[in-house]
Amino acid sequence: MDKTISLLERLGNLLQQQLREDANELGLQAVHLQILSYLQRANRYSDIPIAVAEYLGLTRGTVSQSIKLLQQKGLLIQHNQQTARRKVHLQLTEQGKAVLQASWLHSLQAELAEDTSAAARLEITLESLLGKLQRARGNAAFGVCRGCVFHQREQTGARCGLTGESLSEQETLQLCREWQSP
Repeated sequence: MDKTISLLERLGNLLQQQLREDANELGLQAVHLQILSYLQRANRYSDIPIAVAEYLGLTRGTVSQSIKLLQQKGLLIQHNQQTARRKVHLQLTEQGKAVLQASWLHSLQAELAEDTSAAARLEITLESLLGKLQRARGNAAFGVCRGCVFHQREQTGARCGLTGESLSEQETLQLCREWQSP
């Protein structure tokens, strides 16, 4: 068990080190790349500033300032949803997507792709550990839409059972802050 903890700690440290180096090269902070990475994987229920703060465990103020900087650098845009409760949605620009394509995240995905069966086993183990830690701390789960208790498959596509809204195929593969385990 001690070795597992040491390995997780070392992996976390190496990933954070690479994240900081990549961010430095771009004149950013690590948190900025984390925000971009999250938004690339977030669906329309989760591409809002409060969800970014919840997912990354940051304050709203930190996220707000980071979003402003990312917009100034042309990596992110925001658009308003005109509903009863006006919401600001965040979206990566092509430049923002390119930044992620050249970052540590892309190289890590390539490493994992070399042995897909080992990566699948690792994913199951890490998902279980993550769920246990999130429940123990009372954190939101943020799972992939398709694996949610609310995800409904229909002849015409998919629907969110919580909101009643239709979902695109792409959205069912993205992170959602409303996700709950089946």
